[in-house]
Amino acid sequence: MKWAINPFFKPREDRTEEPPADVEAAPASSSSSTSPSSSVRQSTEHGFKKPTERFTAYQLFYIFVLDGVGAMIISGGINFAIAYGKPPPPPPTCYFFHVLATATPPGAGTSANLATGMYAHQDLIRKPIRLFLLPNTLAGDAGVTVLVQCVITWHIELLLVNWDLRKGAVRPIGFIPEPKNRLMRWFMFMDRPGPTYKLGSFLHWFWFFVSQLIRSVIISAIFFPFIWGPSVGFLTIHGTWRGDDWYFPREWTPQVFKLLQGGILGLLSTPPMVIFWLTRCGWALKNNEERYGER
Repeated sequence: MKWAINPFFKPREDRTEEPPADVEAAPASSSSSTSPSSSVRQSTEHGFKKPTERFTAYQLFYIFVLDGVGAMIISGGINFAIAYGKPPPPPPTCYFFHVLATATPPGAGTSANLATGMYAHQDLIRKPIRLFLLPNTLAGDAGVTVLVQCVITWHIELLLVNWDLRKGAVRPIGFIPEPKNRLMRWFMFMDRPGPTYKLGSFLHWFWFFVSQLIRSVIISAIFFPFIWGPSVGFLTIHGTWRGDDWYFPREWTPQVFKLLQGGILGLLSTPPMVIFWLTRCGWALKNNEERYGER
């Protein structure tokens, strides 16, 4: 896969060169005459602050409280609302299209349920809420939640953390050593070839988002066994076994489960994502990665 430069960082108009523009820019060649200290100074002149040699109090607050606890509250609240919320009735003129859009085709119960997420308003006779069996499977919901939430959180932190770094609102991490493992260096956007496409083009954006999507899916796979397994265990304790599966009422077990799962996943997964971008920025500044920050 070609290198994906961050299209959110634009080249400066007062420079004749067109360096790669982002947190993931390829390392500068060893022949560069700019020293690491001068590269850090040049970048910090344009908003980025000097990388830290240890965790600062504000970095810890930013990582674990502002982002970690904040993600826990927001993610838990959204998941609770999805499990409990009831959509407004459709306008009379759109009723026919509403029926077509919300109809559940045979074998698609899980998808329809995840789209509406209304456990509190389910018909338990036709669509019982169960742990594993369709159409309303809480175990399936738990698995999809891990994937979707990690992908969304990754892209949110990509934007927010890099914005804060660029504006100097938080300092990069400069004391974590660069990995030597080839796979880890690939994951951290290191040792990548330059792009063969025009900056800002469709391919530029396409490969950029593909590179982010791949890494967010990897993150979700890492957290999956730690979140999905305990979630299923929690549900078996609070469900009622009826011969073929665990059954659940409309309230309040599904809602509390979604609240806890979304909140805990946000609390655990968000800080590593923040540290990822803070560390990647610190390496870029120290290595003078095409004068990172002058975009």
